[in-house]
Amino acid sequence: MKGQKITSVYIKSKNRKNNVAGYLFLAPTLILFIGFNFIPIILAFALSFTKYNLITTPEFIGLENIMRIFHDSNTLISFHNTFKFLLILVPIHVGLGLILAFLVYKAKRMQFFFRTAIYFPSIVTTASVAIAWGYIFSTDTGVINYFVRLLGGSNIPWLTDQTMVYVTIGLFSFWKFIGTTFLYYFIGLQNIPEGYYEAARIDGSSSLHTFFHITIPLLSPTIFFVMITNIVGVFQIFDEPYLLTAGGPGTATRTVALQIYQTAFKEMNIGYGAAISFLLFLIILVITLIQYAGQNKWVVYDYE
Repeated sequence: MKGQKITSVYIKSKNRKNNVAGYLFLAPTLILFIGFNFIPIILAFALSFTKYNLITTPEFIGLENIMRIFHDSNTLISFHNTFKFLLILVPIHVGLGLILAFLVYKAKRMQFFFRTAIYFPSIVTTASVAIAWGYIFSTDTGVINYFVRLLGGSNIPWLTDQTMVYVTIGLFSFWKFIGTTFLYYFIGLQNIPEGYYEAARIDGSSSLHTFFHITIPLLSPTIFFVMITNIVGVFQIFDEPYLLTAGGPGTATRTVALQIYQTAFKEMNIGYGAAISFLLFLIILVITLIQYAGQNKWVVYDYE
């Protein structure tokens, strides 16, 4: 009994030390999360009930900012534009990223070249690339329209037409950011046990059948992660419309993030900007929770 008691005390002491070590390793990330995510969310929630311009003392105005959102045409337009980007960019990244990763995964001899070529744009600064793309897609002086005119065509309003501008930003987003999505998929494909494919070949399964009935189900955790991160990213889209079109033409590409920037930091209406940002946070939170609630119906985790 005495020996068992000593052993029990020793195990508890060891577990306590392990827990302390674990929390110490987590501490830097937790401090950064609390300082740069949690506290700003709380402050945004508090400021959304105030009238504040960074100069005077915040003045409590109740639900006035919240009610204003639903009557402000500019804010409603920004949410509408953001949802349009969501419908365009998420399928591009989630779908085409998967196709690219699968094709590169199958191209054994050229894998290194294609991996580098696809991922390289994602490590280049967005601002510098956007400046170059702005010149390339310029209506009058752009390189693309120059060749269009050489072929007898007329200038394409890549950045000045309210419909075409979404095509331009979609192309830019695909070229610039598909590398990250591609990398997630590529790693996920490499983690699928080869035994499943060998069994499929023995059973005479076609390549298409294998892709939809083995690759997709076993890659579903990665697809789920990619969907979550891309949806959250598109809801916060700022760089592409700001650098390429400044929210134009007109208000065609003014997103919620651009509206928050315009309201809070240009018009100095911090309270109203905080209200918009907190509403955006709630929308992202609800959509993410819905996705997590529905993942059990299609995401496969226990295949190994």
